[in-house]
Amino acid sequence: MIASDHITTTLRNQPATVGILLFSGVEVLDFAGPFEVFSVASRIAPHYGKFEQPPFSVITVAATRNSTVARHGLRVTPDHDYSDCPALDILIVPGGIVDEPMRNPATLDWLRRQTRQSTMTASVCTGAFLLAQIGLLKGRTATTHWEDIPELRRMFPDTEVIEGVPYVDEGAIITSAGISAGIDMSLHLVRRIIGPEIASKTAHQMQYHWNPEQ
Repeated sequence: MIASDHITTTLRNQPATVGILLFSGVEVLDFAGPFEVFSVASRIAPHYGKFEQPPFSVITVAATRNSTVARHGLRVTPDHDYSDCPALDILIVPGGIVDEPMRNPATLDWLRRQTRQSTMTASVCTGAFLLAQIGLLKGRTATTHWEDIPELRRMFPDTEVIEGVPYVDEGAIITSAGISAGIDMSLHLVRRIIGPEIASKTAHQMQYHWNPEQ
């Protein structure tokens, strides 16, 4: 796919930057799952002779540098705010309680800018609502958490919302189902970008049962 080919070319010179959005009410595993996958892949890839340097640099981004309270009360301090976020190769938009970011003009404007610049944009769970809100899913196929599929269909009838799959890959835009499905999607992206061997070894290192043919 063109998007992954572009990132693979980038990796010859420098790590690909993976930026994960944080916001009040973000689901913990929605952001921590992808963070772990890309971080573990980056740590182990050089050990297997695939890269001389770690292939990914994983950062978190929020509206401000203040600590963000995730769902269930976990406090997380982002690496960057919108003003100093570096260029991203991969943007991950997690879900959770998305009412605040859905109404926040600064967050929506930042997402519009980043999705135009990033090579890949991926959502986890109700993060799909944010992508749909900025028009990114119009005329596309997408998925989200099973419980929120009727609402996504109602709010965004120009998106074909499907269920029963861990993720939907449309090349440069990838959406995944609820919570732990973000891990499957992230492993899939690692497989696309740096190959099935490192993706499988990443899942094994995490002791995560991954079926890449699912």
